[in-house]
Amino acid sequence: MKRWLSNAEVSLGNHSDRLNAINIFPVADGDTGTNLYLTLCAASRAIAEEDTADIGELLGTAGRAAMEEARGNSGTLFSVFLTSMAEPLAGATRLSAPLLAAALQRAQLRSWSVLSDPVPGTMLSVLEAAAHAASDSEPAVTGDDSNVGLALTLRAIMDAALTAVIHTESQLDALAAARVVDAGGVGFLLILDALRAAALGEELQEELLDGLHGYDVQDPHIHAHMPRMEGVEVMCTITLSPLDAATLRLQLDELGDSVIMSAVSPVGDGYRWRIHVHTPDAGTTIDLLRTLGDPENLTITELSADGHETKEVPEAHGL
Repeated sequence: MKRWLSNAEVSLGNHSDRLNAINIFPVADGDTGTNLYLTLCAASRAIAEEDTADIGELLGTAGRAAMEEARGNSGTLFSVFLTSMAEPLAGATRLSAPLLAAALQRAQLRSWSVLSDPVPGTMLSVLEAAAHAASDSEPAVTGDDSNVGLALTLRAIMDAALTAVIHTESQLDALAAARVVDAGGVGFLLILDALRAAALGEELQEELLDGLHGYDVQDPHIHAHMPRMEGVEVMCTITLSPLDAATLRLQLDELGDSVIMSAVSPVGDGYRWRIHVHTPDAGTTIDLLRTLGDPENLTITELSADGHETKEVPEAHGL
């Protein structure tokens, strides 16, 4: 598991610029590669010195660390993927095809549920295809927990995920018009390939992305030619009761879009939540957050195709 996240960190670091270049959905802000890479760095760093044989515990630690430092839609969804994947693996000391299938099913159900308005043709579709391929693989169906069974399942996952990435172009009008595949979907494909390589003791597939539309090195940075996007991305971590969390989701849906709310860990009678929203009015959004709790790790990022800036917001002060 440590090798998986380390491999994924290297792979996304190598591909972040190209992922940024084709990042045009949900907004053309050209940061999907950077966001995934930085979120992965947080996950990998958190478990580097962990000493446990429990792979569920290890991934849970990685996922919570990723959640606290998650960047953007893609980074937030990846951290949700890790934390939810960890749950069926709790107590396990080795990965098997049946366990992997259960973990991916949990992760894809949780990932779809944290979004107020989940959209096919994104990272979600690639995760869903991978989860179905794992569950439908013969080793998972028969309960084969051998290394050979794991290898067969991982290869089935990769085939399904690659097909799903190619299909994203036809699922979203913005991608079809630009003739590119979804950047988040490609990033998640690279993460799955890092898992395959780590589990099987193989190399990353250098040719994996050959032929994907918009992914040739000589292709332009497509996001740079998109219209400027108005508004900001607001992210924070906040402790809320279940009622306040439900209220906040409804109010964020009214204030903006791309709303993601995911529970990080239980705290007293509530949970620590990671919040993500795109909104035209940062001030109103932050005022709302502060009526319900004390937001931490609060950042505001300009949504713009021609460059954007992230700034930390002090918890004790307004804008």
